[in-house]
Amino acid sequence: MGKKYQEALKKYDRDAVYSPQEAIKLVKELASANFDETVEVAIRLGVDPRHADQQVRGTVVLPHGTGKTVRIAVFAKGEKAKEAEEAGADIVGAEELAAEVEKGNINFDVAVATPDMMSVVGKLGRILGPKGLMPNPKAGTVTFDVAKAVKEIKAGKVEYRVDKAANVHVPVGKVSFPEEKLVENLRTLLGAILKARPAAAKGTYLRRVTVSSTMGPGVKINTAEVPTFVTEK
Repeated sequence: MGKKYQEALKKYDRDAVYSPQEAIKLVKELASANFDETVEVAIRLGVDPRHADQQVRGTVVLPHGTGKTVRIAVFAKGEKAKEAEEAGADIVGAEELAAEVEKGNINFDVAVATPDMMSVVGKLGRILGPKGLMPNPKAGTVTFDVAKAVKEIKAGKVEYRVDKAANVHVPVGKVSFPEEKLVENLRTLLGAILKARPAAAKGTYLRRVTVSSTMGPGVKINTAEVPTFVTEK
């Protein structure tokens, strides 16, 4: 453990809860890896994901992006393929792109498809599904407005979805980001999660919020402060 990490640990109590701003500050101080770690938020929700009416899923554009260069593949033909290329998509194709995926050549982080291509893309479900790469209308990745989809993803659009254990994990930037940018990204994400509360969810919705860097320990956020925090400017 580095000296910086040891010093930071003295300021940090694993069992304490911190304000969102303090939590971000601590995560930056506790990051000690020799690479630019990702800052991730883990949220435990008071929902039962087994019920369709308690699903929490959507997308949000983080104002400062995630710091990650995202490679986008677009399944489209003709005019739509041209639009995707002009918007900055990294890979554009139709049946030939599907054939590459079938062979296991997946050189992208996000896939977008026009609705008319879903009969082709649907057959790739067993390959793309487990990797979380399947285009989905709810995530805005099945659309005829491919240019908008590509631009938003490049600008820092992230998807959040509750897993079977009622947890949501979303990256909100890199340790190298200035504190205020990470705080703004966190505010945007938590605001979106609060808005996405299903009507059927009973009791406490935000059970636990923890922020950490890739190699750092989790810092707990005081959930009682979140509603006020998300409305601050």
